Amino acid sequence: MATPIAVSKPIRRATGTLEGLGEFSTQEMYRELLSRMGEDPGRDGLLATPDRAEKSMAFLTKGYKEDPNKILRGALFEEDYDEMVLVKDIEMFSLCEHHMLPFFGRVHVAYIPKGKVIGLSKIPRLVEVFARRLQVQERLTRQIADAIQEAIAPQGVGVVIEARHLCMMMRGIEKQHSSTVTSAMVGCFRDKETRSEFLSLVREPSSGSL
Repeated sequence: MATPIAVSKPIRRATGTLEGLGEFSTQEMYRELLSRMGEDPGRDGLLATPDRAEKSMAFLTKGYKEDPNKILRGALFEEDYDEMVLVKDIEMFSLCEHHMLPFFGRVHVAYIPKGKVIGLSKIPRLVEVFARRLQVQERLTRQIADAIQEAIAPQGVGVVIEARHLCMMMRGIEKQHSSTVTSAMVGCFRDKETRSEFLSLVREPSSGSL
């Protein structure tokens, strides 16, 4: 059995962090967590778990180290096009900031250009940047819309996210089939006609082949 980390009277800073833990590695803290769960971090199946958990969490939160504006600026093109551009059914995986459990689903992003368009692959990339952080679905939806609005100042932006949350499915209320839908509408997407067109296209089944 691993020896628990001994931290004498940790002091809580104004930021909410604890002094006295900085000297311990992330892997040591994961070993401590395993011990407090009642596990033996020294047994064969768990020996490499702290290392794997550290790498996994680094990947799941890599969005903190990425700049969404830089990603979008790298693929902006002058184009005389003023109809709706929609990228739908973008797969999304994130972590709920309240319980650090996954939530996952689909993101639909649309905008109407005003002189500039975004390289299509950058929209899923933008979703990934914001999703790979500790999140709440409401904020994630708004961040995607605001980033596009800021990058190209289009006529409008619409974002809809449909997701299922393991913090509702595995714990707490334990409702297995519930889903959450959030939307953010900017500019002309607040108009009833544009909003209706967007939502109609989102609901339209995707074809398996073109």
